[in-house]
Amino acid sequence: MKASPFNQKTIAEFHEKRGRGVGMWGDNLLLLTARGARSGELITTPLVCGQEGDNYIVVASKGGAPKHPTWFGNIKANPDVEVEVVTDGGTEKFKARARVVETRVERDRLYTEMIRIWPSFADYEKRTDRLIPVVILERRSGLSR
Repeated sequence: MKASPFNQKTIAEFHEKRGRGVGMWGDNLLLLTARGARSGELITTPLVCGQEGDNYIVVASKGGAPKHPTWFGNIKANPDVEVEVVTDGGTEKFKARARVVETRVERDRLYTEMIRIWPSFADYEKRTDRLIPVVILERRSGLSR
């Protein structure tokens, strides 16, 4: 699976530590594997995450850059993804559907929750004129592995 060198290092650390205490993100990291919109290749991206029920929340911040991250375009083109998260017993992989939050009220509520997990998200908003998208990774029942 294709990933940048920085992401490859983070992914390796995630697996070595079974998702716990990874880099500066601690236990708030998941691995999102999506199909590339242009390449068709599977690409894994480590992302800061929150959780709401059985679903996971991620933010397409790209550190406040003027453009959305590549993974965001990938999930918009191909919303069926695989998620790997930390659990009490290690890590778990499951199939999910990525849904971009469309309503501003829900987006703002979830973004505020994500700022509690990763305070830098507040700074990222100030660095860009774009509205930073929030994505819900909805677990697809019966498809865990």
